[in-house]
Amino acid sequence: MRIPYNHNVKNNYLRMKLKQFSTVFIVLSILVSVVFYSFGRQSKAANIIQNTTYIAEPQKVHSLRISDKFHFAGEDVPFVRFDVRENIDRELLAFTYMHSTILMLVKRANLYFPIIEPILKEQGIPDDFKFLALIESHFNQRALSPVKAAGVWQFMDETGKSYGLEINSQVDERLDITKSTIAACKYLKESYDLYGDWIIVAASYNGGRGRMTRELSRQKVESFFDLFLNEETTRYIYRIIASKEIISNPAKYGFCLRKEDFYHTVGIQTVAVNTAVENWADWAQERGTTYGQLKYFNPWIQDIKLDNKNRKTYQVRIPNKNDLKFDINKVIIHNDAWLRCENQ
Repeated sequence: MRIPYNHNVKNNYLRMKLKQFSTVFIVLSILVSVVFYSFGRQSKAANIIQNTTYIAEPQKVHSLRISDKFHFAGEDVPFVRFDVRENIDRELLAFTYMHSTILMLVKRANLYFPIIEPILKEQGIPDDFKFLALIESHFNQRALSPVKAAGVWQFMDETGKSYGLEINSQVDERLDITKSTIAACKYLKESYDLYGDWIIVAASYNGGRGRMTRELSRQKVESFFDLFLNEETTRYIYRIIASKEIISNPAKYGFCLRKEDFYHTVGIQTVAVNTAVENWADWAQERGTTYGQLKYFNPWIQDIKLDNKNRKTYQVRIPNKNDLKFDINKVIIHNDAWLRCENQ
């Protein structure tokens, strides 16, 4: 029996095929569009990078224009000599491009120069020796070297004791900036009595009196600049000279500071203690402060207690509570040159 032909089936079949073809065409069109769009963006990015490469200029780093006059402790530095010039240039470059270090040192100098300068003057030591302390410790009162030299002036244990500093498990006066500065002045005056030359005195602070005396005799010269010494002691003197040059006038070397960049001065009350202290934390709280603040302003305290069997009198510094929050009005600038900026 013959089945009659159904035109509706044929038409439905054709419509289905057409719909499938249209879907495939649309999908392919979208894919092609995405590919060309991505390629166009990559090409555009490549052009930007290429153009940027041609437009960008390399960083310009300049050498320094160096003064031809340097002095330390009232003595002239023979800058005209080729070797002296090279050594000073080396340290000036090193310091100038250690940006964070110099900015930090200027800020710390603003706190510590006012403490050290009057002591140096009273003890008859040239003011420039404050830069020796700066090089020794970067004015970190808790500085401790690999060989256990401690404090701003980096005294060794036995040397500190020989100049009157108390050093034990409860007290380390190498970390007392006032007492350690007085002790350093005694050492420096003895060295000057021995050498009669402040630059050699500074060199001996690093290299030791024994070595300095031996090398002066062995090499038959009288000036530091005529000595051949190990690199550490040689660089030590030139670092002091370079630090004096830059810290005295940072703007000349491109360092710009504002008043609000400096640390403000915290008012201090000093309390005399001539008895034992069972617990410094309790002692501090009874006086309105904390053990942490007590340690910050008295780094010489090394233990939670103080036996003080000899009933020695200690001067303990307590911060003024009203000064613990930063206040620009309490920022005291020690040297007006630190606010001068030639590039403003």
